[in-house]
Amino acid sequence: MDYAISVVGLTKVYEGRVKALDGVYLNVESGKIFALLGPNGAGKTTLMRILTTQIKPTSGEAYVFGLNVVRDGARVRRLISYVPQEMSVWTDISGYENLLIYAKIYGVPPSERDRLIWDALESMGLSEFANNLVRTYSGGMIRRLECACALLTKPKILFLDEPTIGLDPSARKAVWERLKAFMKDYDATIFFNTHYMDEADLYSDETAIINRGRIVASGTPESLKRSLKGEIISLEVENPSFDSRVLEAVKGLDMISDVIVSGDEISVVAQDAEASLPKVMEVLRSNKILVRRASITKPTLDDVFLKYAGVRLEPSAGRISEVRQVRRMIGRG
Repeated sequence: MDYAISVVGLTKVYEGRVKALDGVYLNVESGKIFALLGPNGAGKTTLMRILTTQIKPTSGEAYVFGLNVVRDGARVRRLISYVPQEMSVWTDISGYENLLIYAKIYGVPPSERDRLIWDALESMGLSEFANNLVRTYSGGMIRRLECACALLTKPKILFLDEPTIGLDPSARKAVWERLKAFMKDYDATIFFNTHYMDEADLYSDETAIINRGRIVASGTPESLKRSLKGEIISLEVENPSFDSRVLEAVKGLDMISDVIVSGDEISVVAQDAEASLPKVMEVLRSNKILVRRASITKPTLDDVFLKYAGVRLEPSAGRISEVRQVRRMIGRG
C-alpha cells in the first residue's frame, strides 16, 4: 500500500503535563481526501502541526511518503503545503502580489514565478480578480486565494486546517470544487480537519475521529455510518437529568444496540426503529420523562461522532464569529 501519511504511536505532551496526543496510529492512502474530526482540544491541530514539521512529537514517529517528519523535515516541506485556520494573506495588496510574495518565500525560480502564479490563480478561479486588492474579495474568495498560495508549488499533500470555516454553503462548495480539481490534475492527497460534518461526509474518502488524543474510529463515511448497525431514534426530552437506570432499561429492550445522551437529546440505535419506538416511549413515560420530540432517521456522521466521541460536533461559534468579523472589516476597507 502506498501511504502518503503513516503515523506510529505518536505522542505529544506539552510542558510535561498536557497530553495532546496519546499514541496515535494512522495511515492515509496516496491520492485520497482524508478528514480528521474531533472536539475542540482533541489533538487535531497538534497532529497536523507535527505532520507539517512545525512541532516535534514527544515520542512515536510520523512519515510523509516514507520520509520521517523530524529527521527529514526539509525534504518533507518540499512535498507539502499548509493552509492554517488563521488568515494568511495580506489584504492591502492584490491577489497577484500575495502570490508573488509566497513564490519568493517558497524559493520559486524567477523564471517560473509568473507562470506558476497564474496557474494557481486559474486553479482557484481568481484570474480575473488577480489585480484587485484583497480587501475587496468576499470571504470565499479570500479562502480560495489562501489555497492558491498553498498550491503554488504543486504539493503532493495539501494540509487544510478548517478550510471553509465561516463561509456560507455556496462558498464552501466553490472552494471544494477547486480543491478536488487540483487533486485530480496533480494526483495530490488532501488531509483536512473540519467542524462541518457534512463536509467530511461529502468530500472525504476516509474519515477518522480523534478524541482525547486518540483515534477512536476510522473508515469511509459510509462504513462508519454502517458501524452503528441500525436506525436512529432521536428523542428530545424535557428533563434530561434522569437516573442512569432509565438508560439501562431502554438499552435492555429487544433490538436496541446503543443509547447515547447529549444534553437534552437521547439517540437510540435500533435494528427496527419503527417497532422499537413505542417500547422506548413507554419506558420513558413510566419514569415520568417527558418527550418533546421524536424522530427516526438513518445514521448520519453526526450520530457516528456522538457515539465515538460522546458529544455532538458543533461548529466553533466563537471562531466562526471571529472569522466573519474579520471578513466584514475587510469589506469596509
